[in-house]
Amino acid sequence: MSLAPVLLVGGSGIVGRHTAHHLRAAHPDIPLLIGGRDLTKAQAVAAEVGNAEGVTLNLAAADLGLGEQQVSAVAVFVKDDTLATLRFAQSHGVPQISISSGAAEIAPEVSAYMHRPNASAVVLGAEWLVGAVTVSTLEFAKAFSRLDDITLSALLDEQDTGGPAAEIDMHRLGEILPAALTRKDGAFFWRLGEQARAQFHAIDGTNIEAVALSPFDIMGLAMATGAPNVQFNLGVGVTSTRRWGEQMSTEIIIELAGEDHAGQPLRTRHAILHPQGQMPLTALGVALVIERLVGLDNQPAPAPGLYYPCQLLASATYFARLAKAGGRIMTLDVI
Repeated sequence: MSLAPVLLVGGSGIVGRHTAHHLRAAHPDIPLLIGGRDLTKAQAVAAEVGNAEGVTLNLAAADLGLGEQQVSAVAVFVKDDTLATLRFAQSHGVPQISISSGAAEIAPEVSAYMHRPNASAVVLGAEWLVGAVTVSTLEFAKAFSRLDDITLSALLDEQDTGGPAAEIDMHRLGEILPAALTRKDGAFFWRLGEQARAQFHAIDGTNIEAVALSPFDIMGLAMATGAPNVQFNLGVGVTSTRRWGEQMSTEIIIELAGEDHAGQPLRTRHAILHPQGQMPLTALGVALVIERLVGLDNQPAPAPGLYYPCQLLASATYFARLAKAGGRIMTLDVI
């Protein structure tokens, strides 16, 4: 398949660089544009990845400073308040994924899509680690005839600092949205103050203090499963692997409760673990979404529309690539 380059906006950052390597490993021939403000850094990543070009982007220009350069897809790793990258993708009729917006920030993106719904596929990619939770939860939910409760918990290692863009995102979201979206008894509400405090057990059983968070997983899983109770809690501290004497990791706990297909009560508890932390796992999700958007998986590309990553990614494909990237899926004892 001959494609125009995939444009990675912020591609010289940590997640962008990991995404480029995921794409290169799976698709040696796909050309990439590593876009950023610092041309030297962008060119260094391009040289490291191969079959790539580092470019300086100008988000104030309609063409992003690319002139007549064609692209096949756009992935955005930084917060684009002007929506220049989305308008660029729509004007070129190519799909786009962005991963930085919070639940209270998606109105401009949704509005841009609504005004040009047939222009291209637009992916709201700010699910936790871009599909790691949602794809897995939807697969585990197949054991249930009815889901009553979805409790999602993420543990970031205190050594897993991420890159500058991730730090800016977390700081911005903490300032503008001190409350977290949650679903309880079928209604959405915002947890604030003491209501936003939580606890969960890590993979090794350690009790973790946490706070409520509202990634797109809350909205997407509530609508996909019909579960009346959906919450997401985030803890930062020492991950289970470090307590085992290994390197830091990132871990996700997925707890489901409801009825099985025989009408009997069922509770399950699973974990997703990646030994290199949050950034490679985030990048894997972006890479898989891009592959799906441009048909690199040898399936027809999705029609123009508004999507979450979990609506595009097949669990079998995700789990296989997760394992190849060193991640693990674990079945845990119900506590």
